[in-house]
Amino acid sequence: MSQFIRRLLGRGQPSEDAAAPSTEGVAPTEATEPADVDLDAAERTHELDLLREEQARLDDLAQRQLKYARYSWEPPPQGGERRADDADKAP
Repeated sequence: MSQFIRRLLGRGQPSEDAAAPSTEGVAPTEATEPADVDLDAAERTHELDLLREEQARLDDLAQRQLKYARYSWEPPPQGGERRADDADKAP
């Protein structure tokens, strides 16, 4: 997660920042691109592993409930603003 945020903000890994000289204002070279590709691949595999674990954790019923939750029907609210005890409080 922190690698994703660093990449999003345009920073490398902390160990790279400390060891490498400042590269601000310098166009990216081919040497930095494979690291980005490796990070993308690592992030994709991590996300796939999380999805697999989530799928293994949930049974078929729970997966169906999550899949169709947006189609669930909720009955309309009954009654209105007036309540049964309103007549008792009238002056």
